[in-house]
Amino acid sequence: MEQMRSTTIVLAKRNKKIAIAGDGQVTLGDTIFKSKAKKIKKIKDYNVLAGFAGGAADSFSLFEKFEKYLGTYKGNVKKAAVELANEWRNDKALRNLDAMLIVASKEDLLVLSGNGDIIEPDEDVIAIGSGGNYAYSAGIALLKNTDFSPEKIVLESLKIASSICIYTNSNISVEKI
Repeated sequence: MEQMRSTTIVLAKRNKKIAIAGDGQVTLGDTIFKSKAKKIKKIKDYNVLAGFAGGAADSFSLFEKFEKYLGTYKGNVKKAAVELANEWRNDKALRNLDAMLIVASKEDLLVLSGNGDIIEPDEDVIAIGSGGNYAYSAGIALLKNTDFSPEKIVLESLKIASSICIYTNSNISVEKI
């Protein structure tokens, strides 16, 4: 049975402002199953942005667990990410989930990978998903060569990715803090 998947999520930070964007495409095999899905979220209570890519059910499950840990650790993104990664690595059911998360506060930008790793990027741009490499490349170029706001960087990066990656569309959602 084929899984619903494929998306692109990109996040950028500049001058203590952060924005995240995600396309709306959900793919089932070689068919566009949905074109206006929202795979990013602003967690207002903690001023945190998050987005997911991968299998839809797996992504939702991990996202809910991250939110639970974020509440437990009163908005501490790093601590919540570490606890989720530990559970992800050690739990037999979670270990098989096919998803990635981007989580960010004004202090921390993190990618939680499919095997429970936590990655802090070298740059103030991160991207995941099927079009992630395209969005990342565009985001780095825009960050280094323009004075665009983070919101403009993620929007333009996703537009570029959607023009290259067949699993990324131009129905873009953006959140910022």
